[in-house]
Amino acid sequence: MQMRCYCVIHHGKPLELVERDVPEPKGTEVLLRVKAAGLCHSDLHIWEGYYDLGGGKKLSLADRGIKLPLTPSHEICGEVVALGPDAQAAAEALAAGTSAVVHPWIGCGECAACQRGEENICAKPQSLGVLRDGGFADYVIVPHPRYLVDLAGLDPVKAAPLACAGVTTYSAVKKFGTRIHEGPVVVIGAGGLGMMALEVLKAMGAHGAIVVDVDPAKREAALAAGALAAIDAREDDAVQQIVAATGGGARAVLDLVGATPTVKLALDSCARGGHVVIVGLMGGDLTLSLPIIPMRPLKIEGSYVGTLPELRELVTLMREGKMQPSPVSTRPLTEINEAFEALVQGKVVGRQVLVP
Repeated sequence: MQMRCYCVIHHGKPLELVERDVPEPKGTEVLLRVKAAGLCHSDLHIWEGYYDLGGGKKLSLADRGIKLPLTPSHEICGEVVALGPDAQAAAEALAAGTSAVVHPWIGCGECAACQRGEENICAKPQSLGVLRDGGFADYVIVPHPRYLVDLAGLDPVKAAPLACAGVTTYSAVKKFGTRIHEGPVVVIGAGGLGMMALEVLKAMGAHGAIVVDVDPAKREAALAAGALAAIDAREDDAVQQIVAATGGGARAVLDLVGATPTVKLALDSCARGGHVVIVGLMGGDLTLSLPIIPMRPLKIEGSYVGTLPELRELVTLMREGKMQPSPVSTRPLTEINEAFEALVQGKVVGRQVLVP
């Protein structure tokens, strides 16, 4: 039996349709029929073939071990079709027909990070849609049933973004600890992650959120989703607006863009003792006056996606009705290149989810 895969064959060129045999799961593998697959900004980096390091420097994805052709998408929901012989005996095995969201951030299982349960930062990752074929296909192979989280009635289209946009913002927000209750969290970027962050903050009982974005449509969407205020990052007094809106400076800033101007804005907007968590990978570099960091003192931290336990926690929050899905728009899988183009042009509010 044949299946469709939409693959990056050449960086920067349209994804191409490739017909392949439906794989047979071996060992602990599980075969899923894809029900929904989200499109993330990280998929754009894979398509482009590099990360911008600033100063004219680029990190080639080939240097990170990413090889073409590759089927992208790491935000995957699907239905269990078949299990390998060893998967059937695993305690985590889900029966055929079960709908599940996939934790795509798979590690080697042996290093210190994996032993801590942090496979997402493994030095030898095997992430689906990044280093192994992902969800822009009719079927996908998952290496072990433990990476499947039972949806138990949740809509696969609305749940797919939990695997990246959801777990990424949830993991990042958890790093702030009790600061989310001390005053508004400043969220820079109101795209797919930003809208998800608003729902995560509500579910965690946060004080509220001040959203910063250059796009008026996204600012309006953020206000409609419950943001306390929405500020245009391009305004000359954007820093002053943030300081005023947070009552003297931000205690917690979540930068979901991760570009030179947004990180500068985050640091300039902080109160003394402020904590900045950088998630976005848009790129650039930054020059800092080092004495400022201990004198203020500031905490600058990176956060990369999230762990399997965090994804399980997030699905539970949504299943119990404590967290609402962020906005999604659906397209048939055949419109994958149009979806990429819309994301490149910044025309997407929330998340685009492709449906085979």
